[in-house]
Amino acid sequence: MRANNRVLAIGAHPDDIEFMCSGTLKLLRDKGYRIYMGIVAKGDCGSAEYSLEETTRIRRVEAEEAAKMLDAELNILGESDLRIFMDDRTKMKVTEFIRKVDPHIVFTHPRNDYMIDHEVTSMLVRHGCFAAPIPNYITFDPDPAKPIEKIPYLYYFAPFDGMDIYGNTVPQSIYVNVSDLIDFKSKILACHKSQRNWLLKQHGMDMYIENMKRMCRLFGQQSGFEYAEAFVQHRGNAYPADNILKGILKDYVLEK
Repeated sequence: MRANNRVLAIGAHPDDIEFMCSGTLKLLRDKGYRIYMGIVAKGDCGSAEYSLEETTRIRRVEAEEAAKMLDAELNILGESDLRIFMDDRTKMKVTEFIRKVDPHIVFTHPRNDYMIDHEVTSMLVRHGCFAAPIPNYITFDPDPAKPIEKIPYLYYFAPFDGMDIYGNTVPQSIYVNVSDLIDFKSKILACHKSQRNWLLKQHGMDMYIENMKRMCRLFGQQSGFEYAEAFVQHRGNAYPADNILKGILKDYVLEK
């Protein structure tokens, strides 16, 4: 079994990772794992006040501030919001990024979520994890990384609010206790200051940090923890099937 200390979380937009798995990343970092954060899109549509260019600049600064709290290496892949596509160009870009990091564990969005950018990112990352070890899958990057040795462990965050697009609860199978880290999650999410006004306008959601806490309380109720983050592991053919999170984090993890 390939073992290294690199963990990669890939979100569609700045703040997705902080909402959904920053507590788990902090626990892994405290266990000696190196954290890498990938963001597929620039966050350029995440404002009703600023231009595309200014919104991109603001959100990059916010993402960099958040990454510092995890001592994480940040890579923004540069797609545009609402224009993340499951096409060959983007598949190659995501695969090349995974090869360059060579992670042991990968986190990303679930296959079904409330917006298409999240869903396409999920497929891109799934493709990238599978393709990254294949020598004849060429990315045409000007400085290509070598194929990685094996497919990494892949975990999907819960969908936002734990619901599918029809409002039905989506069962989760792995819960990580972040009760001691809820203040950390609040602080790292607060780095994305620009999103309070945007989420209020687009989603009707004020106090977005409180919404994060509410979601973690929901997963806590499902698991017996006060606050939790929830995941499903990809265990399809060729992917590692043992729950490496449980092996690393022990009693912090409940698997149903």
